[in-house]
Amino acid sequence: MTASWRPGCPVGLDDLRLLTVTHVGFDGRRRDGELVVHADQSDRIVSVFRAIYAARFPIEQVRLVDEFGGDDDRSMEANNTSAFNCRRAAGSTSWSEHAFGRAIDINPVQNPFVRRSGEVLPPNGGPHATRDPATAGLISAGGPVTDAFRSISWGWGGTWSSGKDYQHFSASGR
Repeated sequence: MTASWRPGCPVGLDDLRLLTVTHVGFDGRRRDGELVVHADQSDRIVSVFRAIYAARFPIEQVRLVDEFGGDDDRSMEANNTSAFNCRRAAGSTSWSEHAFGRAIDINPVQNPFVRRSGEVLPPNGGPHATRDPATAGLISAGGPVTDAFRSISWGWGGTWSSGKDYQHFSASGR
């Protein structure tokens, strides 16, 4: 990890684990991808991705955010599912849950962050802010992705009252 971790991050490299996860691509084929998560969450995340795979829920790609220079905007714009990234929460001076390895964003284009102001991130996710359930890769309440994360007591940003972060799951619910 050359771009997503640096000295001063709230967790050390020894506290992080690299996972290889299998997922179904948008083409319906089996794919492998990589995530970095906190060591205390690694087994739980493996179980989540097993459940998502068993449900045949499509995920476009799962790559380390380092492949995007640690740039969250570039990773989201590419519809990349990612986890650890030592960064501040959007619009905040506080560490993001991603900086602790305890958050995952899935299919950001189909599941954008819709701010209370109406701004959509990533911008190419705008057409999906209206949440058409027929959209491949779209996460919904009571669907296989939310159920899998609920089984490990992680919260979903799609339930937030101050904007909706449909791509975001975290151990803290923030």
